[in-house]
Amino acid sequence: MINKKVNNVKEAMQGVESGMTLMLGGFGLCGIPENAIKALVEMNVNGLTCISNNAGVDDFGLGMLLQKRQIKKMISSYVGENDEFERQMLNGELDVELVPQGTLVERCRAAQSGFPAFFTPAGYGTEVAEGKETREFNGKMYVLEKAFEADFSFVKAWKGDEAGNLIFKGTARNFNPAMCGSAKITVAEVEELLPAGSLDPNQIHIPGIFIQRIFQGNNYEKRIEQRTVRKRD
Repeated sequence: MINKKVNNVKEAMQGVESGMTLMLGGFGLCGIPENAIKALVEMNVNGLTCISNNAGVDDFGLGMLLQKRQIKKMISSYVGENDEFERQMLNGELDVELVPQGTLVERCRAAQSGFPAFFTPAGYGTEVAEGKETREFNGKMYVLEKAFEADFSFVKAWKGDEAGNLIFKGTARNFNPAMCGSAKITVAEVEELLPAGSLDPNQIHIPGIFIQRIFQGNNYEKRIEQRTVRKRD
């Protein structure tokens, strides 16, 4: 049995260097690889290109990397919860590529499947399509989008086993599955790491073939991005 387990986040981050392109799973603050992000902050790597649906908030998630100016470029879809991101972008300190959300996940999935590019109707006739090949299919115009090329992909799952098989919980099953196997090395952190063979094969969302390293995460905050509660009577 192939064992993908590493002892801790420090071992999982071996090979990460400044200037690399990184994928980071999650949607808002749900399902983000908290341990990996904190490790990147502590490693002081910089000049990073980060591919993530969101950019965290000012003091959590990718916001911590932005605070320390470790990110050179963000490739994202929704970035409206981070004041520091906005400040850096408007001041020309951060290169930003905004991508339609469906296109973002498909560019991940294309890399996962080994497809170099694909056509999508999303963004045709807008700034998104500028400088890109367009083509007509059955009377409708499409834009050619290229698959991402990333060095590392960091994902977070609910349960995993030492062979790298993963199960995601609830809405954490968002960008995480599409980012597995979409980079040269995929690192998975899990809330519960079990021996190989412990998971029901019918419940596995991502097979271990897509994962190179897996470790037991800890101290998850699981923050809520926008907490809304009903006033008490």
